[in-house]
Amino acid sequence: MGISFILKKIFWRYYYIKTLFFYKPFIKKAYGKLIVINPIVFSSKHLITGKNVFIRNNARVEAVEQHQGIKYNPVIELSDGVSIEQSLHLTCASKIFIGANTSISANVTITDIHHPYTDIDQPPEKQPFEVREVNIGANCKIYNNAVILPGTNIGKHVTVGANSVVIGIEYPDFCVIAGAPAKIIKKYNFDTKNWENTNSAGDFIK
Repeated sequence: MGISFILKKIFWRYYYIKTLFFYKPFIKKAYGKLIVINPIVFSSKHLITGKNVFIRNNARVEAVEQHQGIKYNPVIELSDGVSIEQSLHLTCASKIFIGANTSISANVTITDIHHPYTDIDQPPEKQPFEVREVNIGANCKIYNNAVILPGTNIGKHVTVGANSVVIGIEYPDFCVIAGAPAKIIKKYNFDTKNWENTNSAGDFIK
């Protein structure tokens, strides 16, 4: 057993115990093992976590309770096995749901809040939110620097390419999406049992 292995065990044990005393007691509902490493913002009382959830350092997991005199009841739900790498930016005023075993890479943004610019006499930050729920299915992979915008519904086993901007529409199960705005570029074909290229509408290219 090498020294690096021992140090790694100590590292994980330290943050598990820290989470147990400093974060988990204040979470709305926590159903199993959770490790949180040094978040920037962590809105515990609006968070629901499943078993074996991991959040790496510098995360902003923020529930917004009030803005411009309007009150909100935000819920952030991370299902079993959700894994989040460093510098997540997640802001929620309604509901953000992330399905089981979904993995989120570094520097990803997820929000159900839009700052409108309708009133030209007020800066966007001072105008009332436009809020739409975000749902991300099970077994997804979201790569670095992706942005998930309000109203987005991502199916299960979806891969989101790096630097994608995922607009507020529905994306089906078993597909790959990429780009700005994100479009379907590949889907699993259950007839051929292969992943195959598609057009932006999700139709297989023959």
